[in-house]
Amino acid sequence: MRNDPASTATALLTRVGGPANVISVAHCMTRLRLTLADPAAANEAELRALPGVLGVVSDGPTCQLVLGPGVVDEVTAEVAARVAAGRPEEDAPGARLKEELRRRNATPFKTALRRVANVFVPLIPALIGCGVLAGLNGLLVNAGWLPGLTPALAAVASAFLALIAVFVGHHTAREFGGTPVLGAAVAAVVVYPGVAKVTAFGTHLAPGQGGVLGALVAALLATRVEKWCRGRVPGALDVLLTPTVTVLVPGLVTLYGLMYAAGAVASAIGTAANWLLATAGAAAGLVLGGLFLPLVMLGLHQALIPIHTTLIEQQGYTVLLPLLAMAGAGQVGAALAVYIRLRHDVSLRTTIRSALPAGLLGVGEPLIYGVSLPLGRPFLTACAGGAAGGAFVGFFAMLGTRVGATAIGPSGWALFPLLTGNRGPAVAAAIYAGGLLTGYAVGFAATYLFGFPRRRRATTPA
Repeated sequence: MRNDPASTATALLTRVGGPANVISVAHCMTRLRLTLADPAAANEAELRALPGVLGVVSDGPTCQLVLGPGVVDEVTAEVAARVAAGRPEEDAPGARLKEELRRRNATPFKTALRRVANVFVPLIPALIGCGVLAGLNGLLVNAGWLPGLTPALAAVASAFLALIAVFVGHHTAREFGGTPVLGAAVAAVVVYPGVAKVTAFGTHLAPGQGGVLGALVAALLATRVEKWCRGRVPGALDVLLTPTVTVLVPGLVTLYGLMYAAGAVASAIGTAANWLLATAGAAAGLVLGGLFLPLVMLGLHQALIPIHTTLIEQQGYTVLLPLLAMAGAGQVGAALAVYIRLRHDVSLRTTIRSALPAGLLGVGEPLIYGVSLPLGRPFLTACAGGAAGGAFVGFFAMLGTRVGATAIGPSGWALFPLLTGNRGPAVAAAIYAGGLLTGYAVGFAATYLFGFPRRRRATTPA
């Protein structure tokens, strides 16, 4: 039975020192992130024992609680409401502490990744929905079914991707302190059909050239121009001049420079991905599948979101996601081996039972933080399983059969409705399934044989 979000929020806040100890509340697709004034006030053991909490990650003042997709949105809303209600309106010391903690933990690299992720993560639900519809439409077209419906499905599935640059511009301006609609207006230049009439450097532009990368940089430039104008334009003229200059200057720079440069970068990304898989697919899959769990653990996987989005825009699918998804398969295999080997550890087996369904559907954090990472060796053997699954999928790419995903976000079994490739969705699904089975098997075998110290193996019941 699903836990009540209000009760969960109350229980969480009680175990982190109360609402007064919470400086900020945020969440991603699976985790609730709390920044605490006094991290020592949080009782990690009691937090882990709460029903519905699949894992706890402490990183200085930040306490991350793995709750799973869907649930995290509801619990975050309840926690945020309680924190706001329990916080005095005038909280200057708290605000100063929050700013101090933010500066202490905001390295330039981490900050850049976080801000880029904040631009693209809100787009993931639409990418998933449109990707599923695109896959369904492809099946209907290939089967020759419902010919009167498929054009409508194609329009619904494709419209968002056709205008994704506008959404990227809007979110970029919002994230970096500009006016969102002005960022969207400048980014819209990238996808406007009329750019085909613009000639520069001896060639005509193509609508969409530069894609999301061009839109991101264009909106960043618009934000900088807007801030420059706000500090210099007299108040009486600000309402007219600032929006005009903010759209005009970055718009012209986008047309006569950014679209060409971003288009070249985006084209290079697609060419490099295809070349890498065609020439060294097995090795590339082994490296990507083996290293993805550490990237997730460090939060560095967010840097791949713009690359996935660019590939989907260019080719209709990203060939990298199925390879990276194999890391989750290795994690599942490792967890099953731990479940069998440590039959005496009731608490750990309970954690695995609750986290395994999420792991099968591609949500790996509960198993990472609740099982394999605390044990140490099973985390490494899970990476070995991911590497094996990635090598399996990459090997077929070397033979000329690419497997891709029409959207980002899901993995594991949840990725099947989004699979496609140059040989069609059925072949892609078969290869992906083979990769998952390989990851499960190698992750299980490596963990069962090498995932435990000898002393612990000796004390494990036969």
